[in-house]
Amino acid sequence: MSGGIIVLILAVLALIGFVLGKRRARSLADSSGTKLHSLSGYYGQTVALFTAVPAFLLMLAWLFVQPIIVEGRADALIPDSVIPQGGARSLVLSDVRRIAGGLDAMIANQDASASALVDGQIDVSTVRARLAEVGVALAGDVPVEVFEAAKVYREAARTGSMIMTFAVLALALGLGLWSLSRIRPDMRARNVSETFVTALLIGSSTIAILTTVGIVGSLVFETINFFKMYPASEFFFSTVWNPQFRGGSELGILPLLWGTMYVSFVALLVAVPIGLLIAIYLSEYASPTLRGFAKPAIEVLAGIPTIVYGLFALVTVGPLIRDWLAQPLGLGTSSSSVLTAGLVMGIMIIPFVSSLSDDIINAVPQTLRDGSYGLGATQSETIKRVILPAALPGVMGAILLAASRAIGETMIVVLGAGAAAKLDLNPFEAMTTVTVKIVSQLTGDTEFASPETLVAFALGLTLFVITLCLNIVALYIVRKYREQYE
Repeated sequence: MSGGIIVLILAVLALIGFVLGKRRARSLADSSGTKLHSLSGYYGQTVALFTAVPAFLLMLAWLFVQPIIVEGRADALIPDSVIPQGGARSLVLSDVRRIAGGLDAMIANQDASASALVDGQIDVSTVRARLAEVGVALAGDVPVEVFEAAKVYREAARTGSMIMTFAVLALALGLGLWSLSRIRPDMRARNVSETFVTALLIGSSTIAILTTVGIVGSLVFETINFFKMYPASEFFFSTVWNPQFRGGSELGILPLLWGTMYVSFVALLVAVPIGLLIAIYLSEYASPTLRGFAKPAIEVLAGIPTIVYGLFALVTVGPLIRDWLAQPLGLGTSSSSVLTAGLVMGIMIIPFVSSLSDDIINAVPQTLRDGSYGLGATQSETIKRVILPAALPGVMGAILLAASRAIGETMIVVLGAGAAAKLDLNPFEAMTTVTVKIVSQLTGDTEFASPETLVAFALGLTLFVITLCLNIVALYIVRKYREQYE
């Protein structure tokens, strides 16, 4: 049974428990003539929470642990002799998972060849052809040991799923009936329910923190492994980016950092002035009718998929810049350029600046405006000397959010700026960014045992540190001016 169906069953059981809990509390109160300590809904909530939450947590833990155990069993059946020269065990395990999934699909379609393989009648050539029909393409000859490991993997996964289904549903029913039997009129159901919810909130916050720690930890540990294989001095100070998966790579980050900062700078040069002017107009000059129409219309820009912006840059903006500016000025002949990606990306992040800045400017107390007008200042002087300084911390936050969005963008850069890693001041030349190279280094079936692959984690950690430094600088500016104007 799939996890989605189990979750649906748990939701139904929780709903039934809620209804039964309310009814039991009311009937006990009526029969004993005593008043309930809490509202009847709290008794239902208690039963529903005890029914669904522990079982759901058990399912999550099971889904996390089961793949580790199942893959361990399959891995033990794969001898070193079947691993291709220059290949990796993880890639063989990937074949095992694909074959197991293909066998499930074939058995669901009542394919006799899959049943023969599962029953021990090995017909590898026939099964390989049938696997291709269900979308599982295998490169080259797959050893019999891999098919045997796939059988074990499939059987262990199915057995584990069946046991998980039974354990989760049994726990849900058991705790649901137990909590239902504990209902008494004097039971402090509200306290139990609120304590349960508080624990859930704390757990959710802990998961968010642990997720962040896990992301940073994975970047740090893999980066350490990378620097054990590749000199840190060449990574940070080399001006050449030339990965070769056959050896002899040059993995200097400087061209990628330059491209990232150059494209982001052009994007912010477009988005910040336009977005800030839009925010000032909408908050201080526009009528309520115009504001109610214009602000949602501008925010639509943030909802357009980045692939659409990338295609717009590739098909429209790039050729226009090449034909009208680059070629007439003799500065370039390519439609992919820093200026192309920066302009389109700037259009994309305008709502990040305008909407947030508009909200911040509207939050400035009206008393500041009235005081400025009372001293004889004009509206423009009030905006420049009172409103914008008071709103500066929030505006800086909006600019920081836009900068982070620009630094992390990938698709627009791929289609608009190209993939050339180089140091150049010409905005009409093709360049690339850190995020693009992270994607390119991790595309396809790769083994995390070579510097050409692990460099992606080093690039990600470097980008994380840069973003963190931007946050620290922005926080310093916010605190400085907030103390001055509060």
